[in-house]
Amino acid sequence: MTSEPAIETRFFAFESDFVDSLRCIPMIVRYKLDTCRVKVQLADWAKFNYQEKDDLAEHPCHSAAEIEAYAAYVNELVWKYTNTVPSLLKSLDPAWVYTYVPAEVREKAQEWNCPVISANQWIQLDVLERFALVKLSRSGHEGRNFPRAMVEFGLAVAC
Repeated sequence: MTSEPAIETRFFAFESDFVDSLRCIPMIVRYKLDTCRVKVQLADWAKFNYQEKDDLAEHPCHSAAEIEAYAAYVNELVWKYTNTVPSLLKSLDPAWVYTYVPAEVREKAQEWNCPVISANQWIQLDVLERFALVKLSRSGHEGRNFPRAMVEFGLAVAC
């Protein structure tokens, strides 16, 4: 169990181009997958039906029992469609819990000509917003939603 309060299910406006169909993994699900350290490939996600995807967004994943149940449900779904079990994240760098702005977020803001995020602004964001900015900053992730997130979270007027 984390020291953070439970995360309410919500979708961000920057996800609006896919959230109705859930064709991509929304941040709320990505957060929960990281919490239980399970890695789901987009190809596997695409095989889940809409209700299963929605269940993954809605199911709680905060207490130790909830995290265990969530991981079991994810494993069950991946097995159902692929006859494989998902891999586990080897390590987790929860940069979203830092009280300072992670370097990768500062660098991504600079790359997109977004304003510098102060430490005070960072800690005023909720954990899911910080998680989203970290994930949108990491290499291998399409970062085009980073400026949209910055605007949505009140950190920029435009980037």
